[in-house]
Amino acid sequence: MVMRANEKVTPLIITPTNPAAPESRELMEELSVALAAITGDSGKASFDPDDVRGANARFVVARNDTDAAVGCGAFRPLQPGIAEIKRMYSRPNNPGTGSAILLYLEAEAAALGYHALWLETRLINTRAVQFYEARGYARIENFGKYLGNPLAVCFEKRLVNTA
Repeated sequence: MVMRANEKVTPLIITPTNPAAPESRELMEELSVALAAITGDSGKASFDPDDVRGANARFVVARNDTDAAVGCGAFRPLQPGIAEIKRMYSRPNNPGTGSAILLYLEAEAAALGYHALWLETRLINTRAVQFYEARGYARIENFGKYLGNPLAVCFEKRLVNTA
């Protein structure tokens, strides 16, 4: 986890959750508003809640020590051995939440036998680009619907399977 010296990290509990639950929808709506402000696109068209349900997918919510929901994230099957990270979000002033969610998702994906995680973000979203690069994600050729999109950047992280 990358932290600044003056940041305090609150203990978190991260659990798989229904993406249709009220707190899940609230977190994702906050993410959509934030993305629209940064990129001009909410990202809603690139996410289907049904994609993150089921045995080979996860949608998680992070809660702090007061049981307040402070972040979310997900992955969905993309192709054999590869899952795609979706809807990563941490409410402001919750240092370490994004890192904790991502580590949880990586461990879950590895336990399910995935060997890599892929994701897309917008180049203009420099905070997200730096976040993923700092956590070992390497740029790859744009995939799927992002092929040929000069505004998008895609990443991959190879996983150590624990299955």
